[in-house]
Amino acid sequence: MVDAPLVANKRLDGLLREMVEAGGSDLHLKVGSPPRMRCNGVLQPIERQDMLKPADTSEMCASITPPHVLDRFENGGDVDFAYGIAGFGRFRVNAFRQRGSVAMVFRAVRTNSAGFAELGLPEVVGRLALEHRGLVLVTGPTGSGKTTTLAAMIDHINESRPCNIITIEDPIEVLHSDKLAALSQREVGIDVPDFATAMRGAMRQDPDVILVGEMRDEETVSAALAAAETGHLVLSTLHTIDAMETVTRIVDFFPPYQQHQVRTSLAGVLRGTICQRLVSGSDGTSRVPAVEVMIANGRIQQCIVDPDKGGEIHEIIADGEYYGMQTFDQSLVQLIANESIDVRSAMSAATKPQDLKIMLQQRGLLATARPRAV
Repeated sequence: MVDAPLVANKRLDGLLREMVEAGGSDLHLKVGSPPRMRCNGVLQPIERQDMLKPADTSEMCASITPPHVLDRFENGGDVDFAYGIAGFGRFRVNAFRQRGSVAMVFRAVRTNSAGFAELGLPEVVGRLALEHRGLVLVTGPTGSGKTTTLAAMIDHINESRPCNIITIEDPIEVLHSDKLAALSQREVGIDVPDFATAMRGAMRQDPDVILVGEMRDEETVSAALAAAETGHLVLSTLHTIDAMETVTRIVDFFPPYQQHQVRTSLAGVLRGTICQRLVSGSDGTSRVPAVEVMIANGRIQQCIVDPDKGGEIHEIIADGEYYGMQTFDQSLVQLIANESIDVRSAMSAATKPQDLKIMLQQRGLLATARPRAV
C-alpha cells in the first residue's frame, strides 16, 4: 500500500530543494495551478510540474503541520509554523484555505545569521544593535528582509556583549546558539500562547535584550514600551513603509485619550528605525536592500511628541547624515553609485522619483549609471 503522506512529503521536499537551488525565496502551492517559485522578486511556474490537485496540497500540508497548530488551522483557516529539512534548509510556512482547498506558501530562511556587510546594511545598524536600552524597530513590507536584519542584529549582540537575550517569535526562523551572550528563543504556540503573555514573562527572566517578532496589538506594544522604559533593549518589527508611518502606526494602536501619553513615551525610548525595501540588483539575478534609517535625536523626538510636526521627519532624516540617517532615495543614490542597482530599478522603488532624478543629476550619475544586465 502506498503511504500517501510520505509520498506527498517527498514531493514537497523535492520542490523546496528545487526552489532553493534555483535561488528562489518563496514556494507557492495552490490547487489548480502548478507549483510556483519567486526568484528575484518574480513569481514563475516551476518547470515540468503538473497542476496541483486538492489531495496534493491537503496531503502535503498534513505531512508537515505540527500537531499543536492543527486545531488553529481547522478552526481559523490559516496558520504559521516552521518546517526544516535536515541538513538542507529551514522554511517559514503559511498554510491557508482558499475556495475550499488547502494552499501553502513557504519562505526560505537562513539557518545562520549573515553579517551587516554581506546583507548590504549600513554601519549604523550595528550601532543601533549595541544600544543598551530603548526601542529599535525594523520595518518594511512582507518579504523585505526584516527577519534577516533582526537575526543579524541579534548575532551581533551575541558576539559583542555578555548579556541575556530573549526572543519571542512566531515561528522561530533563525536558530541562534550562545556565544558571548546567553540566548533563549520562545516560539508562540509552542512555548507560550501569545506575544503579550511572553512579554510579561520575559520581564521576570532577567533580560537585557528582548526581541519581539512582531508588534501586532495594543497589549504587545504597551509591554514593549514599558520594557524599553525600564532599561531594556527591545527589538521588533512593523509592516510600515517609512519612519513617519511607523510612528503613526504605533500611536494608532491606542485609543485617542492615550495617544499623547504614548507619543511622549515613544519619544523617550525610541532609538531608531530601519525601514527596508528590496530592489532588483544590476546583475538581474539578485535583490539588494534600500534602507531608510532614522535616529531619534532631539528634533525627531519633538516630531514624535507633536503630531503637527510629523511631516518634518523626512526632511530631518535627509539632513541627518551626521547621525547616520538616510532616506530611501539617498540609499538608492548610493546603490547606483556602487553599481549595485540600475536607474530603472531605483526609479521604480523611489519615494519621490523626481527628487531622485535631481539627486542623480547633481552627482553625475544619471547618464553614467550602468544598465541592467540581461
